[in-house]
Amino acid sequence: MRQVTEQPQEPASTTDVTDTPDTPTENVQDAAQETVQDAAQQPAQAAAADEASASGEAAPAAEAPAETPAETAAETSPAPRPAPRPTPGPAVTPTPRPSAAPEPAGASVPEVGHLTSVDREAAAAFGRVDENGTVWVRRADGEHEVGAYPDATPEEAIAYFVRKYEEVVAQVDLFEQRLRSTELAGKDIVAGVSALRTALSETRAVGDLDALAHRVEALATVADEARAAADRARAAHREELRTARVAIVEEAETIAAQDPEKVQWRSSGERLRTLFEEWKAAQREGRLDKRSEDELWKRFSHARSAFDKMRRHHFAALGEQRNTIRSEKEKLVAEAEALSTSTDWRGTTNAYRALMDRWKAAGRLGRKDDDLLWERFRAAQDVFFAARTSANDAVDEEFRDNLKIKEQLLLEAEALLPIKDLNATKKALNSIQDRWEAAGKVPRADLGRVEGRLRAVETAVRDAEQARWSRTNPETQSRAGGLASQLENAIRDLEADVEKARATGDARKLARAEEALRARRAWLDAAQATLRDAR
Repeated sequence: MRQVTEQPQEPASTTDVTDTPDTPTENVQDAAQETVQDAAQQPAQAAAADEASASGEAAPAAEAPAETPAETAAETSPAPRPAPRPTPGPAVTPTPRPSAAPEPAGASVPEVGHLTSVDREAAAAFGRVDENGTVWVRRADGEHEVGAYPDATPEEAIAYFVRKYEEVVAQVDLFEQRLRSTELAGKDIVAGVSALRTALSETRAVGDLDALAHRVEALATVADEARAAADRARAAHREELRTARVAIVEEAETIAAQDPEKVQWRSSGERLRTLFEEWKAAQREGRLDKRSEDELWKRFSHARSAFDKMRRHHFAALGEQRNTIRSEKEKLVAEAEALSTSTDWRGTTNAYRALMDRWKAAGRLGRKDDDLLWERFRAAQDVFFAARTSANDAVDEEFRDNLKIKEQLLLEAEALLPIKDLNATKKALNSIQDRWEAAGKVPRADLGRVEGRLRAVETAVRDAEQARWSRTNPETQSRAGGLASQLENAIRDLEADVEKARATGDARKLARAEEALRARRAWLDAAQATLRDAR
């Protein structure tokens, strides 16, 4: 196998070459292929590690990327100016990206010979081979020794180190594609740029290294912007997560702070369970920093515990209260059942009304228990009121004849209206009232009806008597007589005024005097009518 000198060596006398000239090229191509393939595999490994970290599990160890097989160093023949033989720089490992992101178009590992769009002829123009077989590369600050490719033509030596250049360009291309096409974590962006810089500084290759260095620095600027954008996005996402958690916590605290007397326990408990599921879903979506996570969880847990404590206390108190209510209502049921056989209809009816008021004031049990006690209470009442109704029906049957008598008396009383002779009407009504009392009781259902009809006749007689008194009142007669006398004097004076106005021909004064005279005469007629009624 042909051996390529890459690490710095002391001058040696000979170099053993035991393979065909094509073998180094194939080995280098295989090494480049393995390097890019390993770089493509690392994002998935890093994503797996990130997911394991987010879930609190240990991340599986990522396999170390395969390194390019190092070519064995060989001694070269003595030369007047021995050339140092540096080792090509290590391959840059592209920054891992999340496994969920799709591979960008064209990001698959290209075949060797198609790693990049490098113009190999243009790249080869930057190198030369001196008389000792040492390869040099031209850069802006002068030539730099690259290494040696013993027992090969200058073209083969240059081509070998151009392919080294292609490997670095391929790494830059791959990182650029992923930087622009995927969302990389900030630490991965920093690591990727640092790896490219290291690879560029340590590589031993032939090509436009200065242009490639400028490209890497340009990528570093883009990487900084991408990292800043990623940081902002991560901060915004974390703030969204925090806002969602705070909303869950605040709602839970609001539920826990309710007045125990007004809480809808079933719906509030269901809502707290839903909030707990939302909390777990939010945790799966992303974690906050430990301090915020612990603080919000303590608040949420405290709210749930406070609500549970309040509910247990409420229902314990409610249980005691219901025991008291049950005892009171059982006592009321016993009293009602004891009264159910009473025949003191009026007194027991009032007692049942008092028991009903106490029943309402006692409060409510659970619906089932309350209904059972109420059925017993109501049954006791029904027994009593059924007995009372039966007794009243028997009594009413005895009073049917009395009702007939009173209905005849009502016809006789109502015939007195309208009143023509007040004294005779009063005498007749007194006789009717005496016979009414003697007739006795009537059925309860008819009592109000017949009593109302008799009261109407009595009211009419009383109103007529009051009216007559008003007319015959001596004081009223005296006032009416004095008024009549005053009006007569006023009328005489007005008649004189009318005659004077006619004599003088003053039409205006005549009209006023006649109007006043007519008014006074009307008043006099009213006063005289009052006096006649009084007489």
